[in-house]
Amino acid sequence: MLTYFRCLDGKIEQLDAAPDELRVADPKALHWIDLEDPTPGEAELLEKSFHPLAVEDCLSEVHHPKVDEYEKYLFIIVHGIRFDEPTDQFVTRKLDIFLGPNYLLTHHHGPLRSITASREQCRRGLNAAMPRGLDFLLHQLLDQMFDHYFPTLDTIQDKIQLAEVEVFEGPTKDTLSRIFALKRDVMNLRRICGPQREILNRLSRGEFEAVSRKAAIYFRDIYDNMYRILDATYAYQDIVQGTLDAYLSSVNNALNHTMQRLTVIGAMLMPLTLITGIYGMNFKNMPELDWQYGYVAVLGLMVFLSIGLVTFFRRKGWI
Repeated sequence: MLTYFRCLDGKIEQLDAAPDELRVADPKALHWIDLEDPTPGEAELLEKSFHPLAVEDCLSEVHHPKVDEYEKYLFIIVHGIRFDEPTDQFVTRKLDIFLGPNYLLTHHHGPLRSITASREQCRRGLNAAMPRGLDFLLHQLLDQMFDHYFPTLDTIQDKIQLAEVEVFEGPTKDTLSRIFALKRDVMNLRRICGPQREILNRLSRGEFEAVSRKAAIYFRDIYDNMYRILDATYAYQDIVQGTLDAYLSSVNNALNHTMQRLTVIGAMLMPLTLITGIYGMNFKNMPELDWQYGYVAVLGLMVFLSIGLVTFFRRKGWI
């Protein structure tokens, strides 16, 4: 789906047909084209307007965040995040951005909340960022995208706390799976937040011609937020690792208690086995075999030994 907005003299309008090539778009106007799951015909706009290497990275399903500066435009890859409620899994979604002197092109598969909100504002003519410049519109998109990180961080924190409670109250086999899933989610979050922090740092320094100094100042606020998010991922990684260590300690303690009980039971059975083994031999000269009360006496001895061993183990605190 292709959505095209043009801003001329501060007025935003939505048009049906986009320019065939962005390099020849009306220089007096500002152009924002959003490609959401584009058709092959709509994707031709990318091939006509941008470098083949940038187009290749744009159309690839998986790519790390980065920023590349070409002759007259910037190519940026960032990732939005969310939790998929039906599957309860951490999901990332790639956003490709081309920022030129008078155009902004965004490309993504599936809806993005920040893009959807900005498109709705432009349809109503309420978007205050686009008339100021496309670098301000880029700031608005990234600001809204990274604001959505914080609810996801809260969700991860809640899941970590639930895992901690489960570990200390009664871990199960599913507990370990949940801990490893949290560890994977935190690692994925760190993997995308690190490069994105560097991207925002470069944008906030006014390093690129496509981003004016007036707009660069606003990117510093997003950089600060990303710094907080990345710090949170380091803290979450330590907490998850601590939870995993606590789980392993809990399992080992439970195993030690089980082995202790089995050892006690084995120690109790050893003298009984010895007695039954001795009187199970088939020697003829065994005086007790002909004793009238031999059977009862041996059983009594076995009971006495068992009670004595249980009392001894309890005094030692072994059971």
